[in-house]
Amino acid sequence: MDPAAARHPGYRVEILPGVDSLPRELWAELAPGDDPMWARGVFTALAHSSVGPDGYACLVVRRAGQVVAVLPLSLFRELRLDHVVGPRERRLLAPVRRVAPWLLRVPMLFCGNLLGQGHVLAPGPLDEEAGRLLVRAVLDFARRERLGTVLFKDFAPAELDRLRPALEESGFFFAPGLPDTELRLGYGSFDDYVAALPAKPRRNARSKIRKFQARPDLRIEVLDDFGHLLPQVLALYRQVMARADQTLDVLDGSFLAAVHAGTDPDRRLVACFEGDRLVAFLLCLFAGSGAVGARIGLDYRLAHEARLYHNVHYAAIRLAIEAGCRHIRFAQTAYEPKLELGCDLVEQRHAMTHVRPLPRAVLRRLLPPALAASVAEALGPNAPAGPGPLAPAAGPAAGPPVGVPAAPDGER
Repeated sequence: MDPAAARHPGYRVEILPGVDSLPRELWAELAPGDDPMWARGVFTALAHSSVGPDGYACLVVRRAGQVVAVLPLSLFRELRLDHVVGPRERRLLAPVRRVAPWLLRVPMLFCGNLLGQGHVLAPGPLDEEAGRLLVRAVLDFARRERLGTVLFKDFAPAELDRLRPALEESGFFFAPGLPDTELRLGYGSFDDYVAALPAKPRRNARSKIRKFQARPDLRIEVLDDFGHLLPQVLALYRQVMARADQTLDVLDGSFLAAVHAGTDPDRRLVACFEGDRLVAFLLCLFAGSGAVGARIGLDYRLAHEARLYHNVHYAAIRLAIEAGCRHIRFAQTAYEPKLELGCDLVEQRHAMTHVRPLPRAVLRRLLPPALAASVAEALGPNAPAGPGPLAPAAGPAAGPPVGVPAAPDGER
């Protein structure tokens, strides 16, 4: 019997090789129906790619034969710290990288969704006993796999609060994560969306659209079948990632090919061409009433002049409105242009610990302020003035306009 389950009679814990080991109908019942990043096909694509983790697993808690919780896990045997911190921290780590690079390779267990917001999948609220069992089972698994650091990544604060007693009892502490960005929809048309923006963002949007349309050599298409473009997609994506601050989850050709070949989630490529050459794209995923602009690629040779970044986002918003979506999410970077689009900042938090007391004490002292500083740096003037939840962004209905750089860099 699993050691954690032995302390909780009536429960049983299973560690499965991955999401594909679960019945499809169970996943469809438990996973968020309007979050494309939780589509089963995304996890399948991850398992068949080389995105970063050395392995995947899925923790399942049962009681009386019924599933009460499912938690995906990603195993990193040697996570490169200098690949996941911000530029300031990377500069501080540069001497360590030169003298003792092995110190920057950390065994770590990620709990939740490597590519999206974290969730514990459950048919209903977990009781305290089930929460304690789940947390202890995670730590037992980390010890068996010799993964010292354990991270519940990018969870909504309310979800972590439900697990807070169990997490705190087991030595976890909490730190801010980079917020997600979400644009709430419900407009009859794209023109209605633009008309609802505050004055300055509305003028900027119309100006950027005009500048793009003034280039007769450029056109945007929405493609269902884009397999023949995957080499160009990957090359443009790599241009963006070369400018990114963090490279935890760099997608590869195998992942993109698997997503393209699958039907879950529904996917479209917003593709911008200069003649026959792909010069920008935004990969859009759909599930239920939700959409995600999952990854972007830009040819920086003309990205600024032609306002490619903004126009592929406008095309994605138009596509989501026409699909009847209630919201579309974008990545955790380039916050100012997304706020000008009308996005809200969606607060996310981490819970983390180490399985040994001394490293845990060091992490508890150093990581929360370091991560808070990294988030504040990423948000810039949009960071909240004090502790507490993030304020809603200036959306289409109200609030002061936010300035936007002409050609954001580092977008994923």
